[in-house]
Amino acid sequence: MALPDPITPGDYSNWPTLRVIYRTDPDRIADLLPPGITPGAEPHVHLHVYQVPIAGEPEFGVVIMVPARYDGIEGLYNIGYGIDQEQAIFISNEINGQPKFPCTIKYFRIGNHVVARAYHQGYTFLEFSGEVVADISAEGEQTWTEHQWWLKYSRAVGGTEKRYDFPPHVVKVSSTSSLVYRIQVDGDLVLRDSPWDPIAELLPMREQVAAHLQKSQMDYSTRSLTLAGALDPDAFWPHTDTIGNSRWPGMNGGPRRRL
Repeated sequence: MALPDPITPGDYSNWPTLRVIYRTDPDRIADLLPPGITPGAEPHVHLHVYQVPIAGEPEFGVVIMVPARYDGIEGLYNIGYGIDQEQAIFISNEINGQPKFPCTIKYFRIGNHVVARAYHQGYTFLEFSGEVVADISAEGEQTWTEHQWWLKYSRAVGGTEKRYDFPPHVVKVSSTSSLVYRIQVDGDLVLRDSPWDPIAELLPMREQVAAHLQKSQMDYSTRSLTLAGALDPDAFWPHTDTIGNSRWPGMNGGPRRRL
């Protein structure tokens, strides 16, 4: 099946995103959310695997999000944002609280066959393999506004208990996009055990809900990043220690269990 829009052969600038949604246990999502952010309407995990040119070269990445509500607004809480470009990781967290971490991504389509893998610290923590089956562009939303929730905070120099140089705040990321095309993919997502990316353990898959290739066009004039409000610093303290720069609960910046 051919893509609905023309591309220039060999051009990396026009790839769709592979979007996979699966159902997990509602209490598992609740366990990962800090006090002040509550689970959204559906106990779903949203995985986006992408390639988009950043800083003049292709960036491959995977985004892990769950539906969540803050200040009465439905959105997606970003748990992790694995990318293969180091230069964008630390500055994104410092300025905006975006939970980026280094990750090796394999993502390609050959004919109707679609493959995606995410690899970090010696572990492949997710894989997807499937076949393109149908154009479903006419189904679902054609234009939508999305809100994401990131977190910005800095613990006090020296690591004093429950002290911050910048207390925890929610960063609201809002944007409006329009659909270019949406193509259904018949395939299977496999989550694998990893102490560095414990998605299989902390967000176990109970049912795969959807998988598709999607190309959308963001209206950058509507995109905004704002400090939406503060979280209770004492209640948030158990959530400060994460695995690397993700929002997976960690131990001194690494996995909760020793390797």
